[in-house]
Amino acid sequence: MSRQMQDRFAAALLNPESPVPPGLESWTGVAPPRRFGVYRNNVMQGLIGALASRFPATEKIVGRDFFTAMAEAYIGEHPPRSPVLLAYGDDFPDFAAGFEPASGLVYLPDVMRLEAARSRAYHAADAEPLTADAFAAIPTPRLPDVVLTPHPSLFILRSASPAVLIWAMNAGEAEPAPLTAWPAEDALIVRPHMLVEVHRLPPGGAVFLQMLADGLTLGRAIEAALAEAPAFDLPHNLAGLIHSGSFISLRLEEPSDAC
Repeated sequence: MSRQMQDRFAAALLNPESPVPPGLESWTGVAPPRRFGVYRNNVMQGLIGALASRFPATEKIVGRDFFTAMAEAYIGEHPPRSPVLLAYGDDFPDFAAGFEPASGLVYLPDVMRLEAARSRAYHAADAEPLTADAFAAIPTPRLPDVVLTPHPSLFILRSASPAVLIWAMNAGEAEPAPLTAWPAEDALIVRPHMLVEVHRLPPGGAVFLQMLADGLTLGRAIEAALAEAPAFDLPHNLAGLIHSGSFISLRLEEPSDAC
């Protein structure tokens, strides 16, 4: 099959209005519209199923019919580029942010970003988290010079809506209840061992962890956190960093390393 034929075949698979692509024939020598339609439906249902498996809370929030319609629209514009579907849908949240029928659900893209991060964390490489002993071995005056290596599964989500709570209530992690407030929420997604964990972060915690994950020193990360949240609680956030298993190694930045 030529590359041109392959492109026509792939395009027709994702367009339910497209006829059987030219050149495709059955054993009788004629175009097989019914067989092609069945195959096209199987492909589409398989891709929708792959997305539903990555975004189960999203499907629960919007309902199966709405989710199917949104997934079909996404698949038509963003067909998979790899036969491995583990990462398919990484940009589905961005698509949902511009999907007009979902425009009233302002929290939905962030819920989807959390679900995508959980999926990536599940398939990330294993790594042994740092322990408190690693920090205890650092002389106190040198703690601001500590540089940390993030766990391969680490992801920080920042949301202007209570996306973490909404996800939890639709994922069986919290009891469903009416929302009496609409706070912004930040979350840490990480898989330190076998299970993916989602931690709601305290004030300043997101910028603190993100700066550390980006390679800044502990001292600079603390400054950034305090600049955003003057009530930033360093002992509480350090304890959370260690308990969550978000980082796997540390080193001391020497004067020659500094910018």
